Amino acid sequence: MKQIILGFTACFLALGGSFAQSNSHSEAAKLPRIGIAGLGIESSTFSPAVTREEAFHARYGPEVFNAYPFMMAISPLRKQAVWLPAIVGKSLPGGAVTREAYESLVNKTLDSLRKYGPYDGLYFDIHGAMSVIGLDDPEGDFITRIRNVIGYKTLVSTSMDLHGNVSWRLAQNSDLITCYRMAPHEDAMQTKERAVTNLLERIKNGKGKPAYKAWIPIPILLPGEKTSTRIEPGKSLYQQVEPIADHQDGIVDAAIWIGYAWADEPRNQAVVMVTGDDKQKVTQAAEKLALNFWNVRKQFDFVAPTGTLEKCLANALASKKHPFFISDTGDNPTAGGAGDVTWTLTQILARPEFQRADGPSLIYASIPGPELVKKAIAAGVGGQVDGNAGASVDARFSPPIRLKGMVESIEYGDKDAKVEVVVKVGSVHVIVTQKRKPYHKEKDFTRLGLNPRKSDIVVVKIGYLEPELYAMQADWIMALTPGGVNQDLARLPYKRIKRPMFPFDANMKTPDLSAQFVPLSGAAK
Repeated sequence: MKQIILGFTACFLALGGSFAQSNSHSEAAKLPRIGIAGLGIESSTFSPAVTREEAFHARYGPEVFNAYPFMMAISPLRKQAVWLPAIVGKSLPGGAVTREAYESLVNKTLDSLRKYGPYDGLYFDIHGAMSVIGLDDPEGDFITRIRNVIGYKTLVSTSMDLHGNVSWRLAQNSDLITCYRMAPHEDAMQTKERAVTNLLERIKNGKGKPAYKAWIPIPILLPGEKTSTRIEPGKSLYQQVEPIADHQDGIVDAAIWIGYAWADEPRNQAVVMVTGDDKQKVTQAAEKLALNFWNVRKQFDFVAPTGTLEKCLANALASKKHPFFISDTGDNPTAGGAGDVTWTLTQILARPEFQRADGPSLIYASIPGPELVKKAIAAGVGGQVDGNAGASVDARFSPPIRLKGMVESIEYGDKDAKVEVVVKVGSVHVIVTQKRKPYHKEKDFTRLGLNPRKSDIVVVKIGYLEPELYAMQADWIMALTPGGVNQDLARLPYKRIKRPMFPFDANMKTPDLSAQFVPLSGAAK
């Protein structure tokens, strides 16, 4: 009897604990069977970094539910289906993914999907800006291979980052598709929940695949720092989506993708998609959004003041507003930068203002330096450390930097950084990590004994400030620094994007922005 119980428990766990939401096996049998799978990353092809499998921190089986607060065991959504999670992996943005890592994760996903099919639906959770060495359009390839396993009767709902790219192949193999409506992405979980809700509704009401999927590529390629929904014209452009998507009969969803600027692939550009059952409404909505996007293309500008690093530091030192934030944009690890370019930190430490211990207080977040971290651990808090950090991946702009100072703190266990140390050099508090990590929440600093609110200057490897930092800053400027996600796109060696493309071809003619209807998934099979 014990063996039978254990066997049932193993099966129950493999199914994500779904049966716990039903009063009987017969009730569970009536619920739709829905799989969950996805891989997400932004990959800069202009960075020398590469991304390997462990960076995705893949979740398997029931662990997948932990990625979605709206899928807790007691949530209404969780009770509406038999959930069959395969694999969901999310990596920090970085360099192109190795083919070995991609194939490993994809094959593990396919193996899991084969094991627990059949499926009424699949929630496909991706970012949309993954680059894989030697492979164009990885998300399109991934979903095509998934379709070869689950078939074309299964309804697929895809959720994405608005900085993702929507190829024709991805659009065709997705039945429902949506993306974030805010940048910064404060609506990330709402978007994922919307994708799941749409999937459940279309299965339950029997309507299945929307009859029409309008796809309009828009030849615009701009960085996220110029297309934030905090300011115009992005704010008003994205405010047009919700009334169309959520309040019109005959339309299931509408979305605008800005696209990902720091990868050189033919699919990289802006896209509008609208799905629904009323062809006229779908067409009109898609064409209206696309034309409105095109008409404001020249109005997009940086979300904050910008300047050279020298100008930014001069402004910060002269300002009476503290903390004064400076974004070190060119090596932003939240956009795909290697995260270890030392150019900015080298310039800061060379300035005489910061070479005295009682100079203006500055926090620098952050620079990877595993060897320096080891030395700091050996020296201990309060000890002196002397060693190099940075430029082990991207040394194109500046070599490794020598840091000589006092160890102020050591912290272990961060998912990304692994180990973090703070080294004070003059009046600069440099955060050195075992592995790269973006710093975008207040607790990222306070757990290290730093108080950014009381610092004169805070320099972060980031583009636009994430919500907590934005709320904290008394003033802010973005430094146009070198790196794999350089904000000056004209300086990057694009060779494969489709041309003409705005802003590279600033005087290009208005493109054809009429709706193209994507065939239903499986229509050509």
